[in-house]
Amino acid sequence: MSPVDKNSTEVSEFFIVGFPSLQHEYFHIMAWFFLIFYVTILVGNLVLVVVFALERNLQKPMYITMVSLALSDIGFTTVALPKLIARYWWNDGSIGFHTCQFQRHMIHYFGSLNSMIMLTMAVDRYLAICFPLRYPTLMTIQTMTVLTVFCWVTAHIFPGIGSINLARTSFCGPNQILQAFCDFTSLVSLVCEQQSYLYTVTYITAMVVLYVPLCFIVFSYICIVITVLHMVNGQGRRKTFSTCTTQVFIISSYYIPRFVVYTAPYIPNFQTTVDGRMATTFFYSFFPPLINPFVYCLRTKEIQEIFKRWIQKRKSNKSNPGRNVTVPELH
Repeated sequence: MSPVDKNSTEVSEFFIVGFPSLQHEYFHIMAWFFLIFYVTILVGNLVLVVVFALERNLQKPMYITMVSLALSDIGFTTVALPKLIARYWWNDGSIGFHTCQFQRHMIHYFGSLNSMIMLTMAVDRYLAICFPLRYPTLMTIQTMTVLTVFCWVTAHIFPGIGSINLARTSFCGPNQILQAFCDFTSLVSLVCEQQSYLYTVTYITAMVVLYVPLCFIVFSYICIVITVLHMVNGQGRRKTFSTCTTQVFIISSYYIPRFVVYTAPYIPNFQTTVDGRMATTFFYSFFPPLINPFVYCLRTKEIQEIFKRWIQKRKSNKSNPGRNVTVPELH
């Protein structure tokens, strides 16, 4: 760690502390844990992207949102986890000032993007279940592509507001970030000026970007539940409920812990340790990207059939190695 000159009025770098109570002898274990976690997230989401790219019959609105979510999860974990792994593997927690600002922007960008993608997925399911006959005309590939591009572009707005606010402040004191990565809340606690205004702006921005989409998501699922309850086919009802229950679990694991973290400072007599806050942040940041590929791949019948076909084809090629050999024609 590089200490900051006490006479300096600027901070040239920050230091990612991670879990402050973790003993040094456990650093390598934690590094291996984060590395395995990162590789699993990366491989799982890349498989979903590759399957979508190779199979033309998957190029449908629903799968466009799944791939968009997978790419967002890959981006988020790639921005956040490598530095945390370096922190515990080589005790290298130093991160440059501008690199930290870039990481902070991208962390909140992908967080906002995931929230908007989940809203798009909920709208897609709402139209598919509540308006099945009109769905093919209401939600085309072109429509979903436009919505996806809109999400990826506009997700920069709220992190951009944070960037503008932080650009007007100065850092002249401690440079230790008690978090797994650079985020707005951690950086605000290190500024020289009055922090209450920045905390208020942070909270309002987080509530808007998270819970305005959540309100629409909840409304869509209420409509879905009402529609499903009126289904005559019991098997179709169970299948739809099973799919929606899984998505509700993913959405809950994404939104509820975030609400706890952002609201905790404003709840009287509610106290949490730094390690507890970090554990909650780690859960809502990396648990959904870890399970999303398994939920959206293994529970989707079309993707299951694709994997079965690939496995059968591979077994067939092994059992008949000479079957695909092309014999040149004689002229």
